[in-house]
Amino acid sequence: MTTTTSTATQPAWATEQCGLALYDAGDTDSQWRVTDLVQAGLRRNPRRAHLLVSTVPGKHLPTDPAQVRAAADPLANRVVAVLGTDAAANALVLGFIETATGLGHAVATRMGAACYLHSTRRHTPGVLVLGGFEDRHSHATSHLLQPTSPDLLTGDTPLVLVGDELSPGATAVDAIRALHQITARDRYVIASLVDMTEPHYRAAIYAAATELGARINHVALAAGRTHLPDALTEQVTALDPPALNPVAEEVGDVTVVPVSWPANLPDGSRYGILAADTEAFTAATASVTDALVPWLDTDRPVIVVGHEELMYLPLCIAEHLSARGLAVRYQTTTRSPAYVHDDPGYPLPCGFEFCSPETDLTAHRYLHNAIWPDPDMDAQLLLVIDTPADTAALRAAGGLLDVLPAAGHDVTVAVVPATDHHALTAARNQP
Repeated sequence: MTTTTSTATQPAWATEQCGLALYDAGDTDSQWRVTDLVQAGLRRNPRRAHLLVSTVPGKHLPTDPAQVRAAADPLANRVVAVLGTDAAANALVLGFIETATGLGHAVATRMGAACYLHSTRRHTPGVLVLGGFEDRHSHATSHLLQPTSPDLLTGDTPLVLVGDELSPGATAVDAIRALHQITARDRYVIASLVDMTEPHYRAAIYAAATELGARINHVALAAGRTHLPDALTEQVTALDPPALNPVAEEVGDVTVVPVSWPANLPDGSRYGILAADTEAFTAATASVTDALVPWLDTDRPVIVVGHEELMYLPLCIAEHLSARGLAVRYQTTTRSPAYVHDDPGYPLPCGFEFCSPETDLTAHRYLHNAIWPDPDMDAQLLLVIDTPADTAALRAAGGLLDVLPAAGHDVTVAVVPATDHHALTAARNQP
């Protein structure tokens, strides 16, 4: 990597208010820059008070679906360049944090990888948890692995871990150690949009590789560093509470549209999705889109909103809508309580807090922004959820289908039948 003098981002609100700043490493071999891929944000989390708001995966920012592919494809290409075409095609790809579940799926698809699996925070009753790891810096730390078969995690094929950003990198090392206990491999690749790690992380990777007797590579589109003020957590905690859940003069409409999904096709990669499923998955998302178009106002922009880990299916719907000529953006809800502040130099000007629609009803969930880039354009929302999230809590006071219409949003809700782990396992075990 060729390094030149580091350059900082233009002063933004988080920088001016708290001193948080992002810097490019100045890699002249890459067209990508950290400051194009992430922006400085804040969050009220004692473990990590800063948030690198990615412009790509569609988590906190409504994103053009084409932009997700435009970053996922070259990231996948870098993995293939490290592994070679044949090894990449045989690889297991793991999306190891919530924000990267859709990004990881896109990377695996581009690679033509044999299997893609993402970690999950949803514990499905009666389903064996094969493994897991802790994300020390996330708001909800425990990540589980629930593939349909241990065979999806075993074997001597390379394992590729995909994340949106690597900072400080401890989670990736912990994940590799946990996965190595399930089955020992000699090749791992960590792939992230940005590399914001410090030298001690690279030393930790070297130590882990030596200890495990494995080779660990890391690829990223851009590299840089984060300047964290010493008292950042105290500064963020001292800020005035964020203004969430705006209220409009006129309440928006809600329309719920149940859609069909093939029983033996994964609706995502929580239980593992195979390269052989790709064609059927594309056809199924196109069919869902066909069923939804009559319920949308095709003259208005639409923001497709996924549900937490359910990111790739909504992304594909957004792509199909875009191909049909609609103006589309895409993002998802999150567990992370990012700090919202309305300032032109801050990426999180507005947001919503709502009660979880699933079993952990004491917890809150969040949706940030959900606004069209041009605020004068009246965008409609297409919320894509699976059946476990289609609950009374979703519609109750303080639920997502309460706070969004209260802000004036018209919301169409697509309810996709969730994949049954046991049925999928049985189908895959048929001769």
